[in-house]
Amino acid sequence: MHDSRETFVNHAFVVGHPIRHSRSPLIHGYWLDQLGIAGSYTRQDVAPQAFPAFIAALRDKHPKFVGGNVTIPHKEAAFRLADRPDALSEELGASNTLWVEDGLIHATNTDGRGFVANLDEHAPGWERADRAVVLGAGGASRAVLQALGDRGLAEIHVVNRTVARARELADRFGARIHAHGMDALAEVMQGAGLFVNTTSLGMAGEAAPELDFSGLASGAIVTDIVYVPLKTPFLQQAEQQGFATVDGLGMLLHQAVPGFEKWFGRRPQVDAALRQRIIDDMEHHA
Repeated sequence: MHDSRETFVNHAFVVGHPIRHSRSPLIHGYWLDQLGIAGSYTRQDVAPQAFPAFIAALRDKHPKFVGGNVTIPHKEAAFRLADRPDALSEELGASNTLWVEDGLIHATNTDGRGFVANLDEHAPGWERADRAVVLGAGGASRAVLQALGDRGLAEIHVVNRTVARARELADRFGARIHAHGMDALAEVMQGAGLFVNTTSLGMAGEAAPELDFSGLASGAIVTDIVYVPLKTPFLQQAEQQGFATVDGLGMLLHQAVPGFEKWFGRRPQVDAALRQRIIDDMEHHA
C-alpha cells in the first residue's frame, strides 16, 4: 500500500563544486533527527556551467527540492539567477540560501546573521565596541561588514593586501567603512574593540603572520571565521596576549538555522551536542 505521508517529506540540499567536504549535511541531519522530521538534506556537486540548469530545474520541482544552501563557487550566480532575492542578497550581490515558493526561487544570505549570532552567543555585549578591524576584503568580508553595520558599529576599518578591494567595500557599504593596506594594520588596531579575520590565513595549516594584539582596547574580542583548525593561529596569538576569542564554528552553525526553518517548518537550536558532533567529524577527518 502506498504511504500517503511520503508526499509531505521535504528534501533540501547544499550545492557547490567541490562539495564533498561540506559539513552542512551533518548539521541539518542532526536537526532532522532531533526534531523527528521526515526529510532529507544532501550534497549536490554541480559544476559552474551546469548551475543555471540546476536552478531552472528547481522551479519545475524536479528534483523535488524545496530549497537548499549554496556554497563556493555559486553564491554570486545564485543571487543573479534567483527570481526573488531579498535586500540582504541585493546588498551583497550573493546568496547562500534558496527556497521555492509558487514556482519562484527566493534567495537570502544568512552569513552575516550567522556571524553576529555566534558573537551574541559567545561574547554578549560585543557590539558595544566603538571600532572594529576586519582583515580581508573577499566575499566573506562583505557579509561581516554588512552585519556589523546593521548592528550599529560606528567605525569599521577594512585592511587588505590589495587596497583597491578594500576601497570597493568602503564605497559599497558607506562612510563608516575605512579602507587600508596591510601597512596600516598596527595603527588601526589601536583601541579597537573587535578584530575579525575573514581571510584564509591560518586555515588548515596555512601560515599566518604574527600579529601584535596588545594595542586593542581592554576587553576587546578577537574572532576568526575560519574554523579548521578550531583554534586558528590568530586566535592562539590573541589568547596568549590575554584577549577573549570566539572561534568560527558557531558562524557555520547559526547561518544554517534560517534555511532549515524555511524548508522544514521548525526553528532548530544550535546546541553543545551539535557543536561537538562537528568537532568530532573535523578531528576524524583531520
